[in-house]
Amino acid sequence: MHIAVFSQYHTSPDCPATSRHYTLLAHMAKTHRVTLLTTPAWRSQQLTHEFAWVPPGVEIREANVPYENRMGPARRVVAFAQYAAWAVREGLKIDRPDVIWGISTPLTAAWAAARVARWRRVPWVFEVQDLWPSFPIAMGAVPTALARQQLYRLEKALYQSARAVLPLSPDMTRYVTDLGIAPEKVTTVLNGTDLALAARATSAAVARLRQEQGLTGKQVILYAGTFGRANDMPTLVAAAEAMAAEGRDVVWLFLGHGFYEPLIAAAAARWPGRIRLAGGLPRHEVFGWFALADVSVVSFLNLPVLDANSPAKLYDSLAVGTPVIVTNRGWTKKLVEQHACGWYVPAGDALALAAKLRELLAQPSALLRAGEQGRRLAIESFDRIQLATAVQQILEQAAG
Repeated sequence: MHIAVFSQYHTSPDCPATSRHYTLLAHMAKTHRVTLLTTPAWRSQQLTHEFAWVPPGVEIREANVPYENRMGPARRVVAFAQYAAWAVREGLKIDRPDVIWGISTPLTAAWAAARVARWRRVPWVFEVQDLWPSFPIAMGAVPTALARQQLYRLEKALYQSARAVLPLSPDMTRYVTDLGIAPEKVTTVLNGTDLALAARATSAAVARLRQEQGLTGKQVILYAGTFGRANDMPTLVAAAEAMAAEGRDVVWLFLGHGFYEPLIAAAAARWPGRIRLAGGLPRHEVFGWFALADVSVVSFLNLPVLDANSPAKLYDSLAVGTPVIVTNRGWTKKLVEQHACGWYVPAGDALALAAKLRELLAQPSALLRAGEQGRRLAIESFDRIQLATAVQQILEQAAG
């Protein structure tokens, strides 16, 4: 079977980003022909070169369309349109696929997949990574009512035309079915994590990392991921500074890059040793940092659309036995409470976050129990190899 994959952003485990599709593509390329239509936007951000840029057996076509997280709305729209136009042209040139797999975000990538599927008369499957256009609209990136209306109309049409829809969280699934999409064509496939990479965070490896970073004997709070506008970073920085001022032997680690990096850097300069900006790390190294932390924080703004998120950092933390604090009121809150692997603190409340962290750090046995619960859950439910098998089966069924 020939699978054509429309994904504007491709990453490898050498990049400072989740590599969900690298794992999925590697699994599928063992038994099927896979053609990936993407861009080299992340190529220059490879921090190591342990992995091939694409998994063995994957055929890659790349559009020279630049993209950075620092881009403003106007430049992003141009990049989205450029990729979509190229993907349609390229999708009509490649050997006819048996099924097309369109991955949003952005929504324009899914539009390109749907357009090629229609013209080539093949089925397509729509993977929903984030709720577009709801997310950019909530962030104020779509200023006119007419544009918002047109994007919502396009979104629903794409759901209707797809043979199957794969949202990355239960709340996303509920959103899709609430639009009137038949529940039998919608399957939740969680973001998941790479357990083989997580297994590299052995006790010995973590002890070495802790010593190298001067963290022996210290309690560590970790935020790892994008320092984006949606991630409520000012609240985390305020909580970190409040705790740093108390003189406790606690270190806040911020691991990543993004819009709020200057804010975090300034806080780290004010509180050297107590607040640290570690920068980005390749995917295969980040698990060691999660493992050395006592607790990690998964934060987002208090926006309903963000409650549906399926953040990679949640799965990665639990995979190495580090419990989490979430600020989403949606399914992640229910997950950590139901499985006793984390806690909820309302978004935007720095005082409540600092208070909860003080309480937890005073109970190391509670943190340990929650971490063990999270590790078991990750092994049972978050293994990307198992998720890859599920996605492959859906693609095979769609192709008939």
